[in-house]
Amino acid sequence: MEKIKMTTPLVEMDGDEMTRILWQMIKEELLLPYVDLKTEYYDLGLEHRNETNDQVTIDSAEATKKYGVAVKCATITPNAARITEYHLKEMWKSPNGTIRALLDGTVFRAPILVKGIEPYVKTWKKPITIARHAYGDVYKGSEMKIPGAGKVELVYTAQDGTQTKELVHEFDGAGIVQGMHNIEESIESFARSCFNFALDTKQDLWFATKDTISKKYDHTFKDIFQEIYDKEYDEKFKAASIEYFYTLIDDAVARVMRSEGGYIWACKNYDGDVMSDMVATAFGSLSMMTSVLASPKGYYEYEAAHGTVQRHYYKHLKGEKTSTNPIATIFAWTGALRKRGELDGLSELMTFADKLEKACIDTIESGQMTGDLVSSSTLPNAQSLTSEEFIGAIKKTLEAAM
Repeated sequence: MEKIKMTTPLVEMDGDEMTRILWQMIKEELLLPYVDLKTEYYDLGLEHRNETNDQVTIDSAEATKKYGVAVKCATITPNAARITEYHLKEMWKSPNGTIRALLDGTVFRAPILVKGIEPYVKTWKKPITIARHAYGDVYKGSEMKIPGAGKVELVYTAQDGTQTKELVHEFDGAGIVQGMHNIEESIESFARSCFNFALDTKQDLWFATKDTISKKYDHTFKDIFQEIYDKEYDEKFKAASIEYFYTLIDDAVARVMRSEGGYIWACKNYDGDVMSDMVATAFGSLSMMTSVLASPKGYYEYEAAHGTVQRHYYKHLKGEKTSTNPIATIFAWTGALRKRGELDGLSELMTFADKLEKACIDTIESGQMTGDLVSSSTLPNAQSLTSEEFIGAIKKTLEAAM
C-alpha cells in the first residue's frame, strides 16, 4: 500500500522514560507503515534539555509557531531527586510551562470514552472537557525561603520610578513566600479560546475561580471573562442555545459531581492541572485523556496529559514487561495528524487519524487492553496485555480497517 503523503512537517517533541519508549513503538508500528511521516524533530528528553541549557525547549516552541502543529511526548519536570539522578546543572522548569507561555494558548483536555470502561462517578454520561489556562500563576512563580523575622512586601515600580507597595507578611520567624503573576492579554486570549471552543462544540461553558478570597487576582479573571462575553459572545451563545456562567471553584467541584457531563469547565492554570487529572481518573484512566494546546494565533500542540510513567520505566530497564497504556500518546499523534491534514487539505491524512483512533477504541471494546483499564472494565472478557501486545493488537485492528 502506498504511504499517505504529507506536505508540511509536524514539530515532533520527544520525551522521557516509559513514554519515550512507547513513542518509538507507536511510530514504528502504527504510523510509519502507513504515513510518509514528515517531522522536525526536537529531543526534549531531560538529558538533552540539560545539555542545551533548556534552549531546545524554546526552539521547539518557536518551530511550532513556524509550522503551526506540534506533537509532544510526556517529559520530566525535575525535582531535587531528579537533579541527582540525571546530574543536572540546575532544576529546569516545566517544559510544558515554557512552551505554553511562548505559544500563549489554552489547554483543552477531554476523556476518551470507551464502552466497558465506566466512570467512577455514576452520574457522568458525557465527556467533561477541562479548559486550562496555559500561562503564569505558580508555573512562573518566584519563591523565597524566609530565614527569620522580617517584613516581606510586594513592590511595583512604574516606568517613571514611582512605587506602590503591598505588605505580604510580617514574619516573626522562618517561613516561605511566593510571588506569581499573570497578564491581561493572556487572560483575554484564554477567555476567547474558551468561548470559541464552546461555540465550535456546542457545549455549555463554566468558569470558576476563588474571587471571594482573591479579590484582585482571581477577580480580574472573572471580570475579563464577563466583559468579553458581554461584548462579543452573548448573542452568539444565545443563538447556539448554550450557556456561559461563572461560579466559585469549590461550588464547581461540588456541582460537577452531580452533573451528567457534556460541558467545558474553564480553570486557571493550577486548578486545570489538578481537575484534569481528577476528571481523567474518574472517567477511567489518566492515559485515556486527550490534550491540545490551542493558541488564538493558530498554533496547536497535541500531547498526552499524563506523566512519563517512571515506575514502569524502571521495570523496563530491568528487562521486565510492562502493561503501560499508550492511548493518550497515540491520540496526541492522531490529533496532530488530523489538524495537519485539515490545515493542508489532506483528507487521506485526516481519515487515517480517524481510523487509528477507532482501531484503538475497537481493540479495547473487544476486551484487549492494558492493566489500568482491566481494573475498571465491566467487560466479561477483559484481558490485560503488555504494552507491546496491546500496540500489536491495535495494529491488527488498524490493518483490517485500512
